[in-house]
Amino acid sequence: MPRTALVLGGGGLTGIGWEAGIIKGLADQGVDLSMADTVVGTSAGSVVGALLTTHSVDEVYDEQIQPPTSELGAPDYRRSMMLRLVLPMLFPGASRTKRRRIGAAALRAHPAGGHERVEVIRSRIGVEEWPDRDLRITTVNAQTGEFVVLTRDSGVDLVHAVAASCAVPLVWPAVSIDDTPYIDGGMRSTANADVASDAADVVVVLAPLPQAFSRGTRISTQLARCRAARHVVITPDRQSLAAFGPNVLDPSQRPDAARQGLRQASDVIEEIRTAWSPAAH
Repeated sequence: MPRTALVLGGGGLTGIGWEAGIIKGLADQGVDLSMADTVVGTSAGSVVGALLTTHSVDEVYDEQIQPPTSELGAPDYRRSMMLRLVLPMLFPGASRTKRRRIGAAALRAHPAGGHERVEVIRSRIGVEEWPDRDLRITTVNAQTGEFVVLTRDSGVDLVHAVAASCAVPLVWPAVSIDDTPYIDGGMRSTANADVASDAADVVVVLAPLPQAFSRGTRISTQLARCRAARHVVITPDRQSLAAFGPNVLDPSQRPDAARQGLRQASDVIEEIRTAWSPAAH
């Protein structure tokens, strides 16, 4: 039987809601992406990946449309702030060197630790232990720029792994794991689709923010490096993007983003079904 992978990209709190909505809508129509053999999560996608592999699809979606009372918003965040993260990428150097620059900026902006954010993530995912699944969570060592993929064999609890993957530089502190600070896995790529390169014949990518820092980190380029015979990339349509609003870290926008994801699922179901159903378990 062909092996399947679900890649969940970054996209803030609205990205979490939208991904949950898409997955719920697809499941309602007979395509359950939560049963993928491998799940790769980056930033927002790490939250959804942790939830999907430990909760039912309905539970994950229902949580996203509730008032986000336990969330910490970032009221000053705008998409234009991402430009401050792009600047270190424009100077010469290897990719790891560029990520190290971003890590240095993050550590200058906030002391490492992220304890308050860790507690938010603990409340958000509601579990401590890794599932008995091939769940892969991406992050970046803020000191060295090394790209790191955390799994249940990494010796890191699930809450800290997800918190590290969600540590948006300049917005939240780097998250310390064994005294090493880590930042958002999206600093390497918004989706890190190639993390599934050794794992699957069929790959579905949900990418709330599909933009890339470079040609090498484009989703299409990464998928070209995978051995998958079939792959599909789903991004937000115009109505979903409108629901995101200008601030993807605004908790109040998450329920609407989830509902728009649920609606958009009907528009992409046949494309997903064609790729996924021959591999269904």
